[in-house]
Amino acid sequence: MTIIPIKLRSKQKMVSKLKFRSEQLFTGLEMLDETQVLVTNDQGVVEGIVPAEDAGDDVQLLDGIISPGFINTHCHLELSHLKNVIPEGTGLVDFVMGVMHQRNFAEETILAAIEAQEQVMYNNGIVAVGDICNTAHSFAQKQKGKLHYYNFIEVSGFVPQFADKRFEQGLTIYNQATDKESSAIVPHAPYSTSLQLMQLVNEHSKGKVITIHNQETKEEEDFFITGDSKFRKLFDTFNIDISFYKPYGQNSLRVYLPYLNKASSILLVHNTFTTLPDVQFALDEAALFNHDLYWALCVNANLYIEKKLPPVYLLRDHECTITLGTDSLASNHGLSILEEIKTIRKNFPEIELEEILQWATYNGAKALQMSKHLGSFEKGKQPGVLLMDENLKQVKRLV
Repeated sequence: MTIIPIKLRSKQKMVSKLKFRSEQLFTGLEMLDETQVLVTNDQGVVEGIVPAEDAGDDVQLLDGIISPGFINTHCHLELSHLKNVIPEGTGLVDFVMGVMHQRNFAEETILAAIEAQEQVMYNNGIVAVGDICNTAHSFAQKQKGKLHYYNFIEVSGFVPQFADKRFEQGLTIYNQATDKESSAIVPHAPYSTSLQLMQLVNEHSKGKVITIHNQETKEEEDFFITGDSKFRKLFDTFNIDISFYKPYGQNSLRVYLPYLNKASSILLVHNTFTTLPDVQFALDEAALFNHDLYWALCVNANLYIEKKLPPVYLLRDHECTITLGTDSLASNHGLSILEEIKTIRKNFPEIELEEILQWATYNGAKALQMSKHLGSFEKGKQPGVLLMDENLKQVKRLV
């Protein structure tokens, strides 16, 4: 449907208003019915939600669900050139090796894929992205301002003696980001980041959002508890000597999380093999160190790599704050939060759409420290306005 701005004359300037009404209006926090009308200006800045009888003329009557724009809290935009390169179902260790062996395409190919897939995210209703950066490849495209970004500058290195060098490499990339307030240096994963490197990240994290790939495979748990794990194959393949390593006798979350205690927020990603004791431990740590804790789900990537889903019901039962992500095109068929929502609804049918939409909008904006402007239809915000059909087959932008 074509939206025609309503021109209201004033003595000083033309004021354009848009008014949207549908069977369902999701505010970011709750689902309203057709008796309510969303009012924005022609730039999408929210003026309010008013009863239909008070909305006046020229209300756009729409079919479907109106929602704020989606927040993709976990993506690797710089890996967009790897679509259909890594086979499905390999398990995480072989997947990581595949990415490391095959990610180095020509720079022009990488940059073209970044630009194309950012447009795909825009078309799919995504307004903001928590984006993992191992390079500065995506920065020039991000400066064009199509989407909002929180840049997670990722560092890794399991050998303790190289921690300083690896952190300095991350700091070099961080310094190339134009928006330092929405950028942070973060660890890749427990199996790839020494505790010494975690400590360096921690010292740099005050006021920041820190994210980490958490408990994505059983091999990670085995590596930390007994040391008998396929991850040794990864280290051997790349000639990394880990003869110094002694297993901790407990799982990865309990080992590394206390080392990340200075950030304002922590975003745990994947959580595919997280258990009830893990959830309780993480919540206790968050309370002890007074930081916000978020749990990002990337269900289509989990199915692509490990053919397993995270314990969504467990997280809900313990009132964990859940967000949604797409991961990368190396591990997903598309960068679409709507597709993530559909997979969750298919596999966890008891969860109401209203709740999942909150994960995709309001919770995501809070997790990326963007809730002042995004995530919900509140006066003064500019969160984007989406329209989905009731069967969730497609989404389009209204503003």
